[in-house]
Amino acid sequence: MNDDVNEDRTPTACGRPGPGDQPTVADRAWLAIACRLATQCPPSDSAFSVGAVVVADDGTELARAHSRERDTDAHAEESVLAKIDAGDPRLSDATLYSSLGPCAEPSSRPRPLPRTRLIGESGLRRVVTACAWGAESLEAAGVTVLELPEYADAAKAPNAHLL
Repeated sequence: MNDDVNEDRTPTACGRPGPGDQPTVADRAWLAIACRLATQCPPSDSAFSVGAVVVADDGTELARAHSRERDTDAHAEESVLAKIDAGDPRLSDATLYSSLGPCAEPSSRPRPLPRTRLIGESGLRRVVTACAWGAESLEAAGVTVLELPEYADAAKAPNAHLL
């Protein structure tokens, strides 16, 4: 089990997500976890390695995932949202921490759906990322996007061969 959470997934060190477009210490801690998750991705010559964590407004971790965790085509955002019941009422106040901003391009999966649309339809209120790719699409869907560029090097490191 990861040192960042207890066995019941209650955070021990990160805390509650911030309330809006200003970063908090907790936002930075959760994004650091997402960046570390990206380093666990199976290697790929053509797909980005991304880590993602969804955190409820009270600071409870709802799920974490990384690219290619479920299969060779799975994106981190798809994987993390698949672990949460779509009817979970905590999603409407939750924050997604994604090491690299979700892409607005359709997925290569059998039912292509851009990750930005998937996030918008999930009801998430906020995305915190090191690189805000796809921010315009998310903001158009009413999702607050917060970019923390001080984490860009950590987010890009497992993707250096693609950048």
